Amino acid sequence: MDVLRDVRLHVFEGETLGISGPSGSGKTTLARMMPCFVRPSTGAIRFRGQNITKWRGKRLAAYRRKVQMIFQNPVLALDPKQSVFEAVAEPIRVHGLASSMKAVRERAAALFDDCGLPWDIGVRFPMEISGGQAQRVALARALSLNPELIIGDEMTSMLDVSVQAQIIHLVKRVQRERGLTLILISHDIELLQSVSDRLVALENGRLSEI
Repeated sequence: MDVLRDVRLHVFEGETLGISGPSGSGKTTLARMMPCFVRPSTGAIRFRGQNITKWRGKRLAAYRRKVQMIFQNPVLALDPKQSVFEAVAEPIRVHGLASSMKAVRERAAALFDDCGLPWDIGVRFPMEISGGQAQRVALARALSLNPELIIGDEMTSMLDVSVQAQIIHLVKRVQRERGLTLILISHDIELLQSVSDRLVALENGRLSEI
């Protein structure tokens, strides 16, 4: 059984695209295809004109640096054995984006500041912080790789309403400052309408409306 069928979708640079639909409509599968966590059985995924569907190894890793995903449950998405600082610093260190540990700390500190995280939270672990704080950590981790596209899969659905607004405001501010493209996935159509340039509806694995 196909989860998605005949889905043709373009995302334009710098826009916020909202994707809505009921549970089981294929939203998360579509989201996970974009960084090639899931590969389509037919068709292609293109990024800046290049078909990335069959990329592997270093080529795929370089692509994934440009396309970052933020998941629904931020606490579970973070490694429970890593401190908050380590979660943000690891991508910087692994990808060689800083020349020394001092430079890693400076870059991480700037990301903490951008995402509204106090520096002293860096010694805590994911289970010791709130959901809103964990989502800020997840955003800082994603931003650490200087992505061009961020995909938020139900990234506010597990947060209190007041915290949801804070996270959405933060993401939109970061988008403006960095010139990011955003794809926001949610069952909350009113939320998507308030922040998206375009809104796509999925139903039974098909695009029902743009």
